[in-house]
Amino acid sequence: MKNDNLIELFKTGAAKGQMSRREAIKLLGISPIAASVLASAGSGSITEAEAADVKGKILIVGGGSGAIMALARLKRAISDPDITVIAPNEIHLYQPGQIFVAAGLMKQADLQKPNSDYITKEVKWIKDEVGGFDADNNTVTTRGGKKVPYDYLIVATGVVNRFDKIQGLKEEDIGTNGITSVYLSDLEHGTARGATATWDWYNELKSAAKTKRPTVLYTQPDTPIKCGGAPQKMLYLSADYLKRDGLGADYYFYTGLKKLFHLPKVDEELTKVQKRYDKIETKFSHFLRSIDVKAKKATFIHAYEKEVIDPDFGDKMMQSFADEVVVKYDFIHVVPPMTPPDALLKSKLVNGDGWLDVDKHTLQHNRYKNVFGIGDVCGIPMGKTGGSARHHGPILTANLIFAMQKKELKEKFDGYTVCPLKTQYGKIIMAEFNYYGSKPTLPFLDYEKPRWMWWEFDRYMLEPMYWHLMLTGLF
Repeated sequence: MKNDNLIELFKTGAAKGQMSRREAIKLLGISPIAASVLASAGSGSITEAEAADVKGKILIVGGGSGAIMALARLKRAISDPDITVIAPNEIHLYQPGQIFVAAGLMKQADLQKPNSDYITKEVKWIKDEVGGFDADNNTVTTRGGKKVPYDYLIVATGVVNRFDKIQGLKEEDIGTNGITSVYLSDLEHGTARGATATWDWYNELKSAAKTKRPTVLYTQPDTPIKCGGAPQKMLYLSADYLKRDGLGADYYFYTGLKKLFHLPKVDEELTKVQKRYDKIETKFSHFLRSIDVKAKKATFIHAYEKEVIDPDFGDKMMQSFADEVVVKYDFIHVVPPMTPPDALLKSKLVNGDGWLDVDKHTLQHNRYKNVFGIGDVCGIPMGKTGGSARHHGPILTANLIFAMQKKELKEKFDGYTVCPLKTQYGKIIMAEFNYYGSKPTLPFLDYEKPRWMWWEFDRYMLEPMYWHLMLTGLF
């Protein structure tokens, strides 16, 4: 079933928050995949009779998926909630769709909806960005200078793309001189310039490949990033885009990681995927330090260890090395390092690595017990995906209410995240896992295999589920 038809089905119930999870499953009976995914999820529906009678000023910082999911669930879970949202973005961007825009299958307008559809009138909405956090005094200060007090704080700021950490590269360089990045977006204004620039880049690459074999680089930093599979998605989709016309290039994947994927079966399958294309060579433990935009040269740092002989004692020992590697290219897809926003980095709320210091199971701050986190900003071992944020939602909601009731926090997040690895047009490896290993929704299938059904789910079913079930707290 195509996207437009699914949206029409959802509009009658889910869009108004009137559809139960069971009704959604019945409605999606035409799609066994979507029904299975819904059936495997915990119920997000809380009746008014079950709503908790708790008091306190709740402040949510952020206007992305994590913030909106938390807001929707808290509105149902608390009988008379006092909620304020600080978020500058009046347009909500469906970020998973950026890959499809980059691949020429969606338009930027398909990713945009008004945030007012979800931040409703009973919620206080301050349309600004946080300029500072004062956790000791339970206040935040907006960029415009307004002090906002809270009893309970939910940090859902997401992450910031740090192109500035790549020497010689500026955001305005994206889309010029053979450079692109699907990650370049302006979430405050709900735009995805990097995705549209990447679709143009695909076609420039195809045009160049008609006259010679271009050298194409794809990068991934050694820092945590949102949607950790996206760098490889761009590699495989662009390679497949050329392959369909009998064209090829010399593709190089420079990653700061030591393997393609941490799950052994998926890592093995991705190695096979790379061999299906014309030429893909992966350079592990390489991270991009600088770019000479005009000369089309990228400089990487190759960090590695090797065994040496101690000159004093003659013993064998492992020693760390870091070599500089300069690579000439025709085209490059850049994935920047990512961090929380500066206001959070300068606060007492982050851990030693610069991420929101929350417990990986309860999502409660480790030092400030009236602070919780959701989404990419959390300093937990994994989970910088929308799928993780969806699983954070019910955990955070229940534990926040327990905290407001002065009770022990009982709900535990198991680390669930999902990475739909697009290996070609029409096929996806749906890698689902948690802190303990693989966690497939459909355990009777080999989860590491690329399948067309996951492509259909991701392309046509996930978007209406996102707008009408996930953001409304029903799923």
